[in-house]
Amino acid sequence: MRVLARYLPQYHAFKENDEWWGKGYTEWTAVKSGKPLFRGHIQPRIPLNNNYYDLDKDGAETLRWQADLARKYGIYGFSFYQYYFKGHKLMEKPMETLLNNPDIDINYCICWANETWTRTWYGLESEVLISQEYGDEKDFKEHFDYLLQFFKDKRYIKIDNKPVLEIYKSFDIECLDEMLRCFRKWAIEAGFDDLYIISGKTAAGEEKRDGLVDGYYYFEPGYTLKNDFSKRARTFYNAGILIKSFINRFREKKLLERSINARDIIEPIIRREYAENEFPGLIPDWDNTPRRSYRGLVYKGTSPEYFERALSILKKKKEGHKVDFVYINAWNEWGEGAFLEPDEHKKYSYLEAVKRVVK
Repeated sequence: MRVLARYLPQYHAFKENDEWWGKGYTEWTAVKSGKPLFRGHIQPRIPLNNNYYDLDKDGAETLRWQADLARKYGIYGFSFYQYYFKGHKLMEKPMETLLNNPDIDINYCICWANETWTRTWYGLESEVLISQEYGDEKDFKEHFDYLLQFFKDKRYIKIDNKPVLEIYKSFDIECLDEMLRCFRKWAIEAGFDDLYIISGKTAAGEEKRDGLVDGYYYFEPGYTLKNDFSKRARTFYNAGILIKSFINRFREKKLLERSINARDIIEPIIRREYAENEFPGLIPDWDNTPRRSYRGLVYKGTSPEYFERALSILKKKKEGHKVDFVYINAWNEWGEGAFLEPDEHKKYSYLEAVKRVVK
């Protein structure tokens, strides 16, 4: 089993975030704003030794530390989110820093997070910040040429000389057939045997057109919440939201409106059978209240021990598969409480769990 951890690059200030969220906004801004909403609720989550890193000011140093830590604990590589909007790039600097520092010893690939940005975090889904558009062959070529420099990196993850490219919502791309036909052609012209395209199975949907992609990753916990959440659990979940949202109309101190027993999500993940080209996903923890306050979602009953058991089962399910990826969401999604990095509360416990399973 090769564990790939999702990597969020939003730990540095950049122009667009300054305009949309306020001067100097980074992921840490949301993380530091977390507040406890019930007894025993650990908020805010604080990185171990107050390591609020900046991927601009100390990018290479931080990436080197993260790479060393990941390798020490059995993480095969990072899946870097890429935010690319028809030539407009956001948060590209950390990945470029990695490319420009070949001594940073970590495998990696790119996950193109191809969705329109809105103010979803604050309940304003209809307010568009930047739209996702795809253009024509000229635009495809511009995107491919940018990707190619990473594909050529010896650290970049490849399957049989085919660079791995993940596309979060390939089902949203009407011109996907044409785009990937171009991408594959240009990859072969660049000396590769092809590309290995992995599409996301997400809460919003999945790729159902035949023959366009090579594999599928499960984006958790969203996929299972939408597709494999039992009717009984969903009924209680929805009823709880209605009751608490009604009560919150009359309370100054708000109740957390959404919580789920983690077992209702983790157990379907580990019971599922995965085809050769399907790659499971798993979360260590989940609490996105720093982003969404009392309207956030907390998974209760998570623990390093439970995570370790689930990862062990997924390892067995991928044994013997040529491509044996398992995705963990995430390395550093601090605003969603989904991170492997050490914090003041659980220290290195999740990383130690990965190491025991992998090694």
